[in-house]
Amino acid sequence: MTDINEAFQLLWRKLEIWMKQIVLMLPNLFLAMLVLVLTFVAARLFRRTSDKLLIRFTHSSALNNLVGTTVYVGTLTLGIFFTLSILKLDKTVTTLLAGAGIIGLALGFAFQDIAANFISGVIIAFRKPFVVGDVIDTNDHFGTIERINLRTVDIRRQTGELVKVPNRKVFESALTNFSHYGIRRIDLKVGVSYAEDLERVQQVVKEAMVDIRNMISGKEVEVVYEEFGDSSINFLVRYWISYKRQTDFVYAKSDAIIKIKKAFDANNIEIPFPITTLNFGVKGGKDLSIALKEAVPKLDQPLELKVGARENTNGEDKTKEAEE
Repeated sequence: MTDINEAFQLLWRKLEIWMKQIVLMLPNLFLAMLVLVLTFVAARLFRRTSDKLLIRFTHSSALNNLVGTTVYVGTLTLGIFFTLSILKLDKTVTTLLAGAGIIGLALGFAFQDIAANFISGVIIAFRKPFVVGDVIDTNDHFGTIERINLRTVDIRRQTGELVKVPNRKVFESALTNFSHYGIRRIDLKVGVSYAEDLERVQQVVKEAMVDIRNMISGKEVEVVYEEFGDSSINFLVRYWISYKRQTDFVYAKSDAIIKIKKAFDANNIEIPFPITTLNFGVKGGKDLSIALKEAVPKLDQPLELKVGARENTNGEDKTKEAEE
């Protein structure tokens, strides 16, 4: 009975100590609850403010949501640490920080490629080297941008395939943006016969280059001779078009080819076929007719064809010979 009373008294003294500690901690508990509530209110306020500010710099919804969520979570984390400090749980705060650092380091090594794509996506969203709808060429992929994510850039090729290029590769590699200035020059290669008057050809081509789709009228059409080809004299027809998508380039080039061909037909200007001339009459050589006669001396004599056939009848071999 004495042991039970001693145990009961010991338990009672322990409860008294806890009650005193609770009473002493009541102000801190009230302050901690107040700080926690204010933390939630401040986190929502900061998130709304960041959303309103970011929309002025970027229209990427993914980036806006990311920054807003980061601000919200960061404010909550800071508020929770303050709350634990008020409750004199400093050791808990230190342990949490150390654990978070170790976990962050491990995740950084494990997902370094994902992190690199993520950071590249954030930089692309802020710098805006291109936007949705631009026609670009990067990493051997040519097409129209359909979507810009925080991990990939989605490119729709002209033949319909969708290519997802990682942001890190786009950020680190050379990129050509065909839609940046809204105009583009077409260099159309044409060839004419060596017998043509080149100045007349220039005039005919310039007169033919009218009513081309999307062509900019304020810029002069240039006809520049380029080289002496194997079968023709080659020149470039250079003209500028307004450019928003690849079909503008394709149709403008097609129209120019049609009009130049009609103008050449109307003015009897020849576009030669590739021609190869074999000359056997050079010094030390022979004429083609002599070379053929020497190669086939009996060309004028009738040809004889002998066909041998072997039949097997009753174990005996018989040979028939036909002559024609």
